[in-house]
Amino acid sequence: MMHQIDPEMKACMDACHECHVTCLHMAMNHCLEAGGRHAEPQHMKIMADCAQICAVAIDFMARKSEHHRHICRECAEICRACASSCEGLDGMEDCVAA
Repeated sequence: MMHQIDPEMKACMDACHECHVTCLHMAMNHCLEAGGRHAEPQHMKIMADCAQICAVAIDFMARKSEHHRHICRECAEICRACASSCEGLDGMEDCVAA
C-alpha cells in the first residue's frame, strides 16, 4: 500500500522548499554581491534562519511529526520577518514572494 502525502501538506512542503532555495540563493548570491544594506548582518541572519527553518519544517511534515504544527507556526513567523527585511531592498521581490 502506498502512503500518499495529504495534498495540503504537500503544497506547504512545496512552498517551504521554494522559500528555502530562494532565500539561500538570494542571500549567497544577490545580497553578498550587492553589499551595503543587502549584506548587513541582521539581514543575512534572518535569511539564513528562514532558509533553515523551511528545511526543518519540510522534514517534520515529511515524517508526519506530531510537532510539525508548532514548527510550521515558527516557520511562518520567521518567513514573515524575512519578507519584511527583504521588502525595502532592490531586487528582492522573489524573496518577498517566496
